[in-house]
Amino acid sequence: MLNRRSFTHLLGATLAMPARAAGGTLPFYSSVGPELSWYGLDEDSAELKRLGNVRLPANVQYAWPDPAGLHFLYVAASSNQPAGPNDHCVQAFHVGAGGALTHHGARVALRQRPVHITVDAACRFLVTAYNLPSAISVHRIHGDGTIGEEIAQPALDTGIYGHQVRFTPSGRSVVLVTRGNDARPGAPEDPGALKVFGWNDGKLSNLQSRAPKGNGLGFGARHVDFSKQYCFVSVERQNAICVYGLESGGRLSAEPLFIKNALLDPDSKSKHPGQGAGPIHVHPGGRFVYQSNRGSGTVEYNGQRVSNGGENNIVVWRINPTTGEPTRIQNIDSHGFEIRTFAITPDGKLLIAASQTAMDVREGDAIRHVGAGFSLYRIGADGKLSFVRKQDVDTSAGTQFWSGLLTMA
Repeated sequence: MLNRRSFTHLLGATLAMPARAAGGTLPFYSSVGPELSWYGLDEDSAELKRLGNVRLPANVQYAWPDPAGLHFLYVAASSNQPAGPNDHCVQAFHVGAGGALTHHGARVALRQRPVHITVDAACRFLVTAYNLPSAISVHRIHGDGTIGEEIAQPALDTGIYGHQVRFTPSGRSVVLVTRGNDARPGAPEDPGALKVFGWNDGKLSNLQSRAPKGNGLGFGARHVDFSKQYCFVSVERQNAICVYGLESGGRLSAEPLFIKNALLDPDSKSKHPGQGAGPIHVHPGGRFVYQSNRGSGTVEYNGQRVSNGGENNIVVWRINPTTGEPTRIQNIDSHGFEIRTFAITPDGKLLIAASQTAMDVREGDAIRHVGAGFSLYRIGADGKLSFVRKQDVDTSAGTQFWSGLLTMA
């Protein structure tokens, strides 16, 4: 009998998308506003060559590949405004030769801004995180890779300001990362947390809520990534890394095992408004974890807005395999501002960081313009990064909001 999984493999064999493009390059993707481009990544020279693009009806928010065969890329888009349903959607794309994208099936309207999406290991379900208000949804994925109907869920504890959603390595639970908010004039701090849900064939159930000391204050979590034993959390609002243990059934340990500051200057956040942490990724070998510090604040100088000096760098953590303790071994300049996404190649030898926007920088009495772009680094055997080059990207039409590989996590 031809079941869904065998049909997907048959379809994949028919469509025949090579993992690498002609000439041995690896497909890499990046968005600027509503435009999603694909590049050929030459790992030997650490260079990117733009090959083509497609457009979404609104700004790209996030994308996630089909982990079962790498033949599809699922892309969420939004106007970032509380507008009509056409402004918030998710679209499936077929990935062809060289990483080329073509629309695959109908665009599916979403009820609000989708800030992050993910797909289960068998590519049967698409899970979406929403930030305002914080929420989560599940859509079925048909056997041909197209997006199907939304699956109704029970009442769920989705916290405040959902920012990312991920399946745990066991596939038995889903983590919604909720960032909370810093205190504002007239409003107290909103707590953050990791909301853990049980997973059963497209249905979610409340399982855990995890935050240091339980109340979530001082815990502005942004993103997570996993090794076999640990959950690594990038804590945006406090520029920290937090480590939880992974337990049976997809649960997290009751309290963090470790929390450490990721900044060169621990007081940078208070000195430089707009300082925060970005994404986090575990190296394919599992021995190192990478995280970004992002400084987006500005001050006025001679009538122009220039950077306020916040930290923009990539942090490298060495992980103790027995305890999970992270030791910071490097902070390296990102050569750009607001590293919102970065990716590591499957062989673990190259890291590509995408700066979100351009910014002016004061240097003495002069002002230098720093464009958005890609910063490419070699990854050494010791996990440390060495800068190779920066390739500028024109962001006059919008910010560079997402980038990634088909093999990303």
